[in-house]
Amino acid sequence: MNILVLNCGSSSVKFQLISTDRHHIEHNTDKRLASGIIERIGGQALVHFSVPAPDGSPRSYREALPLRDHSAAIEKIVQWIISPEANIPGITTYADIDAVGHRVAHGGETLTSSVIITESVLKHIEDCIELAPLHNPHNLKGIYAINKVFGGAIKQVAAFDTAFHHTLPDYAYLYALPYQFYRRHKIRRYGFHGVSHRYVQYRYRILVDIKRDDVHVISIHLGNGCSVCAIKGGRSIDTSMGMTPLEGLVMGTRSGDIDPAILEHLCHKEGYSLTELGSVLNKQSGLLGISGLTNDMRELIAEAVENDDRRAKLAIDIFTYRVKKYIGAYLAAMNGASAIIFTGGIGENAAYVREKILQGLDWFGVHLDHDRNTTLVGGKEGKISDDNSRLDAWVIPTNEELLIARDTFRCVMGQAIPR
Repeated sequence: MNILVLNCGSSSVKFQLISTDRHHIEHNTDKRLASGIIERIGGQALVHFSVPAPDGSPRSYREALPLRDHSAAIEKIVQWIISPEANIPGITTYADIDAVGHRVAHGGETLTSSVIITESVLKHIEDCIELAPLHNPHNLKGIYAINKVFGGAIKQVAAFDTAFHHTLPDYAYLYALPYQFYRRHKIRRYGFHGVSHRYVQYRYRILVDIKRDDVHVISIHLGNGCSVCAIKGGRSIDTSMGMTPLEGLVMGTRSGDIDPAILEHLCHKEGYSLTELGSVLNKQSGLLGISGLTNDMRELIAEAVENDDRRAKLAIDIFTYRVKKYIGAYLAAMNGASAIIFTGGIGENAAYVREKILQGLDWFGVHLDHDRNTTLVGGKEGKISDDNSRLDAWVIPTNEELLIARDTFRCVMGQAIPR
């Protein structure tokens, strides 16, 4: 089954075309047939598509062209996939794409597993817009666009970032607010990056050859958005992001945890409205706010190491210290773990950041192997702790699209989705 996986942002669409079925899933032989991204939708869009080649060097296609909206962008993607230029074996018509899987940020308390998209599911996704106003509306654009491009003649599946965290116990997901706020408005911790954390625990148990119930790890997804997940028995029992993706770790432009009284203080001192403060916390804070330079960790490391920039170093120190605190908290909540796993753009590529996070964790039995750590970047996976570590440290590149493709296949075939 050829599955088109879409991840729609405010002005971008990422995609992968993946061939999968029961045999591929059982033997871990799923094939990525094509991938790409369209950015700057709504203006002169930048298009970058690629097809894997047998020798390992992908065939690339690049173009800049005006694309007015997500429908135009997705139509461009589909037309290219079936074109002679892409030359994907077995893919020549719309009918050769069997189903579409969408990454959707928020499913609330109702949508707790990947599901085929129906009118009822669409209504629930729309109802969650107030919980994820920066994500769900754009995810919906992708669903509507596929309906338009395929004339409603293809099955679509939604995979939710919140679903993996449905196993949180009530004492972990409830806030210490008057209980009626939860009853009336469902104010609680939902967590995000669930597809990524779920993939990490799956891949880890394959690598070390254990059963799901024996997976006790801390998964650390570090990118422009960051979160930590405590995974016990292969299930999420706590996670750093909350009702929205703002809570938890310091991120590229998000503040993470702060004293809520700061908001009232800034309203009085700076004259901000709550809406303006929301923008400050989500778009002007984090690494960008501290450094005053950039939210790009690569640039901050260069400034800190090469130019000895004080605020760049401070931003990295605050970022890594917050991760370290969450590791300690989750080791306590889990009564220990077998591994700490790094994933995401920063987690997979910034050996400098991983080393700073793991420094000083000797009491827990973490001993970093410097050579392994510096070598495992650029999509490589493996253990970065030495062979004497009581608590291992790993790098596992995430593959959210693979899980979404597999879930889409299972939903279309009427099979249960693994928890």
